[in-house]
Amino acid sequence: MEKILVSACLLNQPVRYDGTGAGCHALLQRWWAEGRIVMVCPEVSGGLPTPRPPAEIPGGQGAAVLEGRVPVRDIQGTDVTAAFIAGAETALALVREHGIRFAVLKARSPSCGNHETYDGSFSGTRVPGEGVAAAALRRQGVQVFNETELAQLEQLLQQQVQSCDEPSGTKR
Repeated sequence: MEKILVSACLLNQPVRYDGTGAGCHALLQRWWAEGRIVMVCPEVSGGLPTPRPPAEIPGGQGAAVLEGRVPVRDIQGTDVTAAFIAGAETALALVREHGIRFAVLKARSPSCGNHETYDGSFSGTRVPGEGVAAAALRRQGVQVFNETELAQLEQLLQQQVQSCDEPSGTKR
């Protein structure tokens, strides 16, 4: 059974910066019951407390953080880059340990966002980009989805099962 890496907040764990969870979609509940989910919060596993000051990436590019070109800073100006990188490394370790090829991560998060993040100004301005963990996972070949893309992932998983169920041609 295909394992899926999922942001802990999407399983309603109170790990977000404000100490809350982000709800739990019925499909994630089903996958949890099936034993498919490997849960992670990169920020908490990287050593950040809950609650914590919100953090953003100047320019919104997690890849630039991984390359050492920009830091992750919280709203107070504290550099929290090391924790974000450590959390991304934890996510990568889980991917290797469980043979994971798919992840469902929290949209717009500085760790987990897969299409857009915030620009680092703490003004609510969104920019195209991805979080630190999402960038690290993508570099390792993991397909990263967010909570609004669960139907696409479900369809992809069903297609894989169907292709495995189809009989192969027999040689005569």
